Amino acid sequence: MDRLWLAVVVGVLQGVFEWLPVSSEGNIALYLTLVEGLDPGVATSFALFLHAGTAVAATVYYRADLAATLRVLPTWRPRDGSHPELSFLAVATLTSSVVGIAAYATLERLFPVLAGGAFVVLVGVLLIATGVFQRVAAARLGRREAPTLPDALLVGVLQGLAVLPGVSRSGTTVSALLVRGYDPESSLRLSFLLSIPAALGAGLLVAADGLPAVAPAPALVALITAALVGYVTIDALLRVVRGVALWTVCVGLGALAVLGGVLTAL
Repeated sequence: MDRLWLAVVVGVLQGVFEWLPVSSEGNIALYLTLVEGLDPGVATSFALFLHAGTAVAATVYYRADLAATLRVLPTWRPRDGSHPELSFLAVATLTSSVVGIAAYATLERLFPVLAGGAFVVLVGVLLIATGVFQRVAAARLGRREAPTLPDALLVGVLQGLAVLPGVSRSGTTVSALLVRGYDPESSLRLSFLLSIPAALGAGLLVAADGLPAVAPAPALVALITAALVGYVTIDALLRVVRGVALWTVCVGLGALAVLGGVLTAL
């Protein structure tokens, strides 16, 4: 893949979709696979790599929150219950790293058997599952205040599984926090703060593994585009997320992907 215009397109898609619970990785992988004809392995790896760009955007957007976290770091004692939010971020990040690396390794072994329609069907099924999970969570709003160890472990596992194309990182983590009793504002904030180390880690993991068939210049252009668009759109899109039932978008896109994958396999 050496076309700069295509790099800009996927960068814009990543910058917009990352903040929505509709799986940026799954939709970008579908686009690159179905429209551009890329190999599923290359498409998924490149979609994961783009998360590093939106991680930069989230870091700049939440710079005040991150600065406050760094200020309390010297006095943080995980076992005494002080600074529960910092403990949540640390445990969830560690958990998602372990689960994410294992899921990525498993996914790499599955790519040879997920050619054509099978890959598209898999993404579609995972999108539908994400949408159903969001729908269940939407009815479970609560009043929990401080994050707990079980919250961190649950969200960490789900974020790690989000390396699978079609599983929305923001969708599953926000939904899990809603199910655990957090209000929408707190769920969004914790999810996006947690996205920063996870997205940077995903980008570095793919970069270390190599980006086959992707030239350096388009990769850099796509990364910069994702960062710029992500920063510009994050505030507006967070407001949209609060007022739109995006679980329906996940289910609709997933159903179309399953149908398209079945037709491709015929």
